[in-house]
Amino acid sequence: MARRRPPTVHGLVVVDKPAGVTSHDVVGMLRRRLGERRVGHAGTLDPGATGVLVLGVGSVTRLLRFVTEGTKRYIGEVVLGVETDTLDADGTVTATHRLPTFELDEVRALVDAHLVGDIEQIPPMVSALKIDGRRLHDLARAGEEVERAARRVTVHQLSVTATSTDALGHQVLAIDVECSAGTYVRTLAADLGHLLGGGAHLRALRRTAVMPFTIDEAAPPDVAELLPPIAAVRGLASITVDAPTAAKVAVGALLDAPDGKGPWAVLDGEGTVLAVYEPFRGRAKPAVVVA
Repeated sequence: MARRRPPTVHGLVVVDKPAGVTSHDVVGMLRRRLGERRVGHAGTLDPGATGVLVLGVGSVTRLLRFVTEGTKRYIGEVVLGVETDTLDADGTVTATHRLPTFELDEVRALVDAHLVGDIEQIPPMVSALKIDGRRLHDLARAGEEVERAARRVTVHQLSVTATSTDALGHQVLAIDVECSAGTYVRTLAADLGHLLGGGAHLRALRRTAVMPFTIDEAAPPDVAELLPPIAAVRGLASITVDAPTAAKVAVGALLDAPDGKGPWAVLDGEGTVLAVYEPFRGRAKPAVVVA
């Protein structure tokens, strides 16, 4: 079997994902456009969602875990009184509820009391989370439902900024969410509906940031800029090492722990990313060696 050629294009791309395509579709677009097979994304966006999707190209795919772990920000709309099987507007309606029109202060009080801070969430069946090696959305498409353990996530803020009414008379709440990796905004929407005495679903989800990358620097897949590899560690503390130390880094040697709690991006004198190190028994060990 022929050995796959090593990657020749390396960098980071911040895409504004359009609606109607999967995150993997965007990976395919970048592969064709850049002529590079090794492309991956940090944090899946559902087909109906839009906004920031960060992709690594070549060696930078190895650094994407440090992007995925960043704080996320979203805007969207919660339609009160209508539940769907996917918890969003792409699903089939499973229940409707007669609900009064709520004042924003009433909604905000419930949000602050129950949906902000460290909370427990059960991942939806339509998520990309894997259980026993299979993605939940694949199981859902096959008509299967499995038990999912609750996961602890952090919602830093959930602002209800406006209210309106849709064509069928359902109250619609505009939300702005800042949360940890692994938080499901559609679950927040459904839980808010239950707290208000009925149900709800999410629509018009748009991710505005995967910190430190924001929608202001994102662009459509066909024109988004290929940023240098160092962009992938923008959110990390960094140290620059001399040539002898760089040679040690290349073979995964331990280093004296730099200041701060880590992880740390390790750069050479020309600003090339060599590795990312993390704390280890009072020293620092490589989490990823890039070069």
